[in-house]
Amino acid sequence: MTGKEYQALAIRTCSIPYDCKADRLYHAVFGLNSEAGEVAGILQKKYQGHEVNLEHMEKELGDCLWMIAEACNALGTDIDTVMQMNIDKLKARYPEGFTVENSLHRKVGDI
Repeated sequence: MTGKEYQALAIRTCSIPYDCKADRLYHAVFGLNSEAGEVAGILQKKYQGHEVNLEHMEKELGDCLWMIAEACNALGTDIDTVMQMNIDKLKARYPEGFTVENSLHRKVGDI
């Protein structure tokens, strides 16, 4: 499945009307933070004696992905484009792979 295919299937389950882009974006950003917290909570429970449940973590990561799909939709872009932009940024920042030097000394405008 491509990112675009996932996004199209995921957005069918969004309850916020299509023309309410700002509400969709806010919902996505707040939801992504919430879902990422759930991922972190799975690891945090280790310190309370629980086993790390990797299947539960995968499901919560899926919820994070759903929120990213909603955010992309609200911004008028798609997951495939965002993925490619990220890889292009990383290739420019780390042409030979990650280095501490390149991490510490980024070019002006490299966000």
